[in-house]
Amino acid sequence: MSKGQETKTKILQQAAELFNQQGYAGSSMSDIMRVTGLQKGGIYNHFPSKDELALQAFDFAIACVSKHYRSALRSKSNAVERLQAIIGVFSNFADNPPIKGGCPLLNTAVESDDAHPALRERTQQAMNSWLNLIRRIIETGIAKGEIRPEVNAEEIATIITATLEGAIMISKLYGDSVHMQRAVNHLNQYIENYL
Repeated sequence: MSKGQETKTKILQQAAELFNQQGYAGSSMSDIMRVTGLQKGGIYNHFPSKDELALQAFDFAIACVSKHYRSALRSKSNAVERLQAIIGVFSNFADNPPIKGGCPLLNTAVESDDAHPALRERTQQAMNSWLNLIRRIIETGIAKGEIRPEVNAEEIATIITATLEGAIMISKLYGDSVHMQRAVNHLNQYIENYL
């Protein structure tokens, strides 16, 4: 990796953490300069605007999260085991998020609702990827006879995602991962009994 690429990666990591903790709107160029140790020119040398930095920093944060899922899914072939692996990975995010500040998908979805259309679109793309991953696991499980054929894959993907994202929010709000543990226990029972 070239020195320029190393610098760009460092900026992305530090900006991703800053935006994930303070939000895009709550992070000034001065904040970005402070966390990266670079002047404006050094940052703009790699990113033409704060908006472009925000988009690429979000992509970086989502890639950090995705790496955990890919690793957990690698050794699982059964659909129920794959769903439980995803839930297990996510359950660790309440106490040990892959990027400082919690779930970047949740944080960015809340912030970018109306204020930043390009970031909102990028967040929707990431959410679609996440929902599609769960849906495909369920559909493959149905095709292999591992999951009941009448199960609605879209519905289950929504239920799993909403439950986990809600649990991370409540756990973060109260500083207590018991909320995530309850959600994980419920989802695992739901998957074992309903699917």
